[in-house]
Amino acid sequence: MKKVSMLFAMIALLLSFQSFSKSTLAPDFFAGKWELVIVGTPNGDAKMISEIKRVEGKLTAVLKDPKGQNPDMNASVEEKENQIQVFFQAQGMDITMTLNKVDDDNLKGDLLGMFEAKAKRIKDIK
Repeated sequence: MKKVSMLFAMIALLLSFQSFSKSTLAPDFFAGKWELVIVGTPNGDAKMISEIKRVEGKLTAVLKDPKGQNPDMNASVEEKENQIQVFFQAQGMDITMTLNKVDDDNLKGDLLGMFEAKAKRIKDIK
């Protein structure tokens, strides 16, 4: 009886260490610079650069025009395990963009549920 209870205690201990290590050692996948392309808007494909940072435990984003013709837009970000939703305002409208993880360097989703959105990680060259 003592061996069985000791075995259950060890299994519970190992499972708790495994779940704890997964949550604390996971890299901050969505943080960084991303090149965004919104496909098929009325003005053609729209391109932006997104800088996503974690500030006080929450993700925030700044959306930039790569040509510098439009002002930067601050955005709030909600994250799930393999998905983020980016909320911002453009031309007086509230915009939601949903992006899902495809692989380590790519995201895919939609803007307002109508336009295809793609993101590719911009890697810093050192």
